[in-house]
Amino acid sequence: MAVATHCPYCALQCGMHLRVNGEVTVEARDFPTNRGGLCRKGWTSTELLDSPQRLRTPLARVGAELVPVGWDEALERIVAGFRAAQQHGADRVAVFGGGGLTNEKAYLLGKFARVALRTPNIDYNGRFCMSSAAAAGNRAFGIDRGLPFPLSDIPDAETILLVGSNAAETMPPFMQWIAAQRDRGGTLIVVDPRRTPTARLATLHLQTTPGTDLALANALLHIALVSGRVDASYIEQRTSGFDDVRRAVAGYWPERVEAISGVTVAEQHAAVDLLTTARSAMILTARGAEQHAKGTDTVSALINLALALGRPGRRGSGYGCLTGQGNGQGGREHGQKADQLPGYRRIDDPVARAHVAGVWGIEAAELPGPGRSAYELLSSLGTPDGPRALLVMGSNVAVSAPNVRHIRERLAALDFLAVSDIVLSETAALADVVLPTTQWAEEGGTMTNLEGRVLLRQRAVSPPAGVRSDLDVLAELARRLDAPGYWSPDPRAVFDELRAASAGGLADYRGISYERIAAEDGVFWPCPSPDHPGTPRLFADRFATPDGRARFVAVEHRPAVEDIDADYPVYLTTGRVLQQYQSGAQTRRIPSLKGEPFVELHPALADAHDVADGDLLRVVSRRGEAVAPARITDTIRADTVFMPFHWGDASCANLLTHDALDPTSRMPEFKVCAVRLEAVA
Repeated sequence: MAVATHCPYCALQCGMHLRVNGEVTVEARDFPTNRGGLCRKGWTSTELLDSPQRLRTPLARVGAELVPVGWDEALERIVAGFRAAQQHGADRVAVFGGGGLTNEKAYLLGKFARVALRTPNIDYNGRFCMSSAAAAGNRAFGIDRGLPFPLSDIPDAETILLVGSNAAETMPPFMQWIAAQRDRGGTLIVVDPRRTPTARLATLHLQTTPGTDLALANALLHIALVSGRVDASYIEQRTSGFDDVRRAVAGYWPERVEAISGVTVAEQHAAVDLLTTARSAMILTARGAEQHAKGTDTVSALINLALALGRPGRRGSGYGCLTGQGNGQGGREHGQKADQLPGYRRIDDPVARAHVAGVWGIEAAELPGPGRSAYELLSSLGTPDGPRALLVMGSNVAVSAPNVRHIRERLAALDFLAVSDIVLSETAALADVVLPTTQWAEEGGTMTNLEGRVLLRQRAVSPPAGVRSDLDVLAELARRLDAPGYWSPDPRAVFDELRAASAGGLADYRGISYERIAAEDGVFWPCPSPDHPGTPRLFADRFATPDGRARFVAVEHRPAVEDIDADYPVYLTTGRVLQQYQSGAQTRRIPSLKGEPFVELHPALADAHDVADGDLLRVVSRRGEAVAPARITDTIRADTVFMPFHWGDASCANLLTHDALDPTSRMPEFKVCAVRLEAVA
C-alpha cells in the first residue's frame, strides 16, 4: 500500500509516497513542488517513527525525575497546573506553538488559548522564522504570502537576487528550479557572508559584512535611480510613497556602502546591471536577511528595489520569501500568533473578532486582546507579572531561542510546564508533564507551503500504543477545563471549522476541502468558494491595500545592535546545515543523518588564534560561551565565524546570540553578534 503525503521538514513540503509493507519506506513522488526530488532528510524521515528515543507514554515529574504515568493522571496534572496559575489571572497561563504544526493544530491551539484558557499569551516559534518578511510584505503589499507566485515561475526569471539563503543545503530540491533558470540562460546573484554551496552556483556573489544587507539594497536602488533605470510608469501607476524612498536612498552612494558592507563599487554596479537589463527579475529573501533587529526594514529595502524596477505582479518577476519551517506559512495564518485570528485577521479588529467569536460560539467581548510576541513571552515567564504556567506544543525553545541561557532560567522559574512532543527534547526534559504525540505519518491534516499551496498529509500508519495526537490532547483538555463550544480531535472536522473561521479573511480557505487538495495537488489561498480556482499568483491587477497600490517604505541602515570591538572583535553568524533541521530534536536522533557541531572560520583568523582544523574552539559572547571543533575554510569572511544552531549542549550557538528585537516584527537578532575566540587546550 502506498500513501500519498508530504515530507515532515521544510516549507517546500516535498511530495512523497509512503509504502507500508511491514516497515514504512519512502518513495519519491512527482509532485509540483519537488518533481520527484527529496533531500536526505526526506529520504530518512521514517526512521524516527520506530526510534528507541520515541516517547510512548506520558511522563510526570516526581522530585528531580520524570517517571511514566497514565494519560488520565497526566491530563489532570496539566489542568491542575493551569487552574492554579489562573488563580492569579487568566493571563498567567501561556501557550507556545510551532511552525511545524498542521493547520488544524495551529488553529485549535489558538482557539484553545483564547477560549479554553481565556489568555492573550500565545505565540510560536515562527516568530523566529520569517516574521520580518511577513511584516514587510504586509506594509508594502497589504498581504503576506511567502511566494506570491508558484515555484514553477522561478525558471522564467532572467535574473534572481537571492539574499540570505543557502537553499542548496536548507531545501535542496528547491535548487532544481534555480538549475532550470540557469539552463535557460538566467543569472543568479547571491548575497551572503559565506561562499556557501548556493553562493558557489552564483553568477555574482556579494560577500557582505553581517548585518549590512539593508545598506546594500539601498545602494542598488540608488544606482538604478542615478542611472535612470527605474520603471517610472510602473511607479506612477501601481505604487505610492516613492518620493520618500528617493530621498532616503540618496545618501547611499556606492563608495559609502562599500565601506559599510564590504561589497565593492564594481560589484554593486554589476548587480544593478543584471537586475535592470533582465526582462524579468525576482528578489528572494531568507533568514540571513530577516533575522535581525532591523529585519523588517531590510526586507522593505529589497521590496522597494523590486517595486522601483517594476517587478511585482509580472510573470517571472517580483519579491518572495523562502519560508523555512514546514508550516511556517499556514502556522501563522490561523491564530497561534499573538496578534492574529484565523484567516490572517487582526485580533484587534472588531469585525474580525465578531466573525471568529461567532464561529467559536462565544461573545466577541470574551476574546482576549493581543498577547506578547514569542521572545517577550518567553522572557516574561515566571516574572511577577508574567505567566506562571506554560504549554509548549511543537517547539524546542530551550535550544531555538536567542540568549537561550536566559530562556532556560525563565522556564525553570515557572510553577508548571507541560510539553507535547515526539521525543524528550531539551525543553521537554525541563517539564513537569510530558505528553507523547503522534508524528506526521501517523495523523492526517493540512500544511501550507511557501507558495501558499494548501497540501494534505494522509495517515499511513497507526501510532504506537499510548501515543495520542495533539488534536486529541487539546480537545480533551478543553473538555476538562469546561470550555464552551465544539472541540473535536478529528482533523477533517477541525479543518471544516477553520474554513468557516477563515472565510472573508486575507487567508481565506473557505473553498478548500480535503477532496480538492487531493484532486488538484494542493489549492492556493485565497480560495473563497468551492468553485473558485484558487490564487497561484497575486498582484497581477492590484495589491491587497485599500487603494490597490503597493506602498514604498523609506528605511535607513543602522549598525548591528552589538557591533565588534576590541573585547569582542569577531562577528558570529548562525544557520543550518544539510543533515540537520531546526533545533535538531528530530534529525539528531536519526543515525543516518550524521554530523557534528563546528565553528567555521577563515585561515587568517585561525592563524591569529593558533588553531588547526579540528581543534576545539571556544566562542564567547557577552551572554555565554559555546565550544565546538574548528572548521577552517576560505569560503567565509576573515572577520566572521559561522556556527550551525542545531545542537543543544555545550555547542549550542544560541548561548551566544543576541536577543534584541525588531521593533515591528519582534524578530530577534539571531544573525549577528560580537564574539571572541579562545583555543581550548
